Amino acid sequence: MERDLSSGWLMFIGFRAAEDRILAALAEAGFDDLTRTQARLLAGIDLDGTRLVVLADRARLPKQTALALVNGIEKAGYVERVPDPSDGRARLIRLTPRGRSILPVAMAEEARIESDWRALLGTRRARALRAALWELALAADPQLRPPEARWPTGCPAATSFAPT
Repeated sequence: MERDLSSGWLMFIGFRAAEDRILAALAEAGFDDLTRTQARLLAGIDLDGTRLVVLADRARLPKQTALALVNGIEKAGYVERVPDPSDGRARLIRLTPRGRSILPVAMAEEARIESDWRALLGTRRARALRAALWELALAADPQLRPPEARWPTGCPAATSFAPT
């Protein structure tokens, strides 16, 4: 019996393909010591640093697992722990210069992926897909705030989900 794949599973397949490409680009650029899970955790770090509990939540990982991952990427030189200026008792996980150096590589591959998907789907369908994905993401996480500049012209979501 053949089953129809759910929309969630189809999104995961697309995500996994994009993630594979980004990890391959990072490895080719010399960042071949990152696991998939470490890379996902790194992607959740804000430029000014992020608390461990927030990273764990973003990665949907138990705090203990996130701590072990942070220990590994800290040892590899991608992150450092610094005092949180808003709370002297807390620590932030912040990218080091080595950690920041992966950003242009990952972002360039993300741009190539978007371009490839736009070529496959066409501009109109790619914009509609992106708008639909933003609507789903915002329904799942109302704290997300997409920049207005990213909304395609005439996108209904641009008015209903514009940042406040």
